[in-house]
Amino acid sequence: MPAPWSMTPQGVLLRVHLQPRAARDRVVGLHGAALKVALTAPPVENAANSALLTFLATLLAVPRASVSLVSGAKSREKRVLVTTTNPQHVTQRLENTLSRVDKKKSDD
Repeated sequence: MPAPWSMTPQGVLLRVHLQPRAARDRVVGLHGAALKVALTAPPVENAANSALLTFLATLLAVPRASVSLVSGAKSREKRVLVTTTNPQHVTQRLENTLSRVDKKKSDD
């Protein structure tokens, strides 16, 4: 299965499937070709989009200003651009997160 991200000249473009109103903020795993993220924020007045960008910035250890929504403002399927000069750092953090999620699923 292809990774839910791709390199661009600006940084890393993520495909995200967002699940709003979840019990807690977390990366759930993969949803097709997208990274599935569950957030407690409701899908009203851009709250879930804003929470998603803040969550990803924290997860990827980049400034919040480096994370922007490219498409999917009113959809669960989103494309998020992480602007960075070090895309390997971002993809490594994503790979580590997915491996932890996979390990947790296999332990259950």
